[in-house]
Amino acid sequence: MSDLRAFFDELSAAARAITLGAPVPVADNKAGAGDYDPVTELDRATERVLRAAIEARFPEDGIEGEEYGLVRANARRRWLIDPIDGTRALICGLPSWTTLVALLEDGEPVAGFIDAPVLDELMVAAGGETALGGTALKTSGCASLADARLATTDYHLLGPGMAPFDRVRREARVTRYGLDALAYARVASGHIDLVIENGLKPHDWAALVPVVRGAGGVVGNWRGGSDLSGGDVVAAATQALFDQAVTILQR
Repeated sequence: MSDLRAFFDELSAAARAITLGAPVPVADNKAGAGDYDPVTELDRATERVLRAAIEARFPEDGIEGEEYGLVRANARRRWLIDPIDGTRALICGLPSWTTLVALLEDGEPVAGFIDAPVLDELMVAAGGETALGGTALKTSGCASLADARLATTDYHLLGPGMAPFDRVRREARVTRYGLDALAYARVASGHIDLVIENGLKPHDWAALVPVVRGAGGVVGNWRGGSDLSGGDVVAAATQALFDQAVTILQR
């Protein structure tokens, strides 16, 4: 695990060498007409350098990234890369975007990191523990929705999930928006208690799972199960808070 943590540090440094200090990039729309899903050359360049580093160290492992797809689909171990999570934040000059890397074994996320380069925060999850700068992280321990700090990236991206989310929002103490994966990092550090999102793809959520769980938090779907393949995700500081949120989502 110490070797894995050191490799995560190397990956972070390689990605930061591309992204930190770069000018705000121009975005292309990869969603086509009628929608907007921005991608920039920084996304692509960052993924290329991360894929190359993983390929060099673990040539038999599968690698899947948001921008360049999947190689070695049948490998037992697979790396998932989201080179820049929060491209909308990036192109608006905001510091909340992150780089996400996860390691999966037999389809289960077992390690990973959330790196917020502008904030100089690298949260690493390995061996069932999450740390920031070598200091172990713990969730807030919040067990009551009435006391909870809730987050989602964009209320309007929830689509049909807006109504169930709104039921939870009305019972939470405070709600914040626009943080993307950084909200999950804040669950791990104890500053946010609950995140509810939907429509996520595996590269969006894979690194978040070990980071939140390694800090003592709970991650599951809107029905209370552990299958995140549908893209609906609840991350909570405690099991009690998770259960309260799921109950309200399912009303």
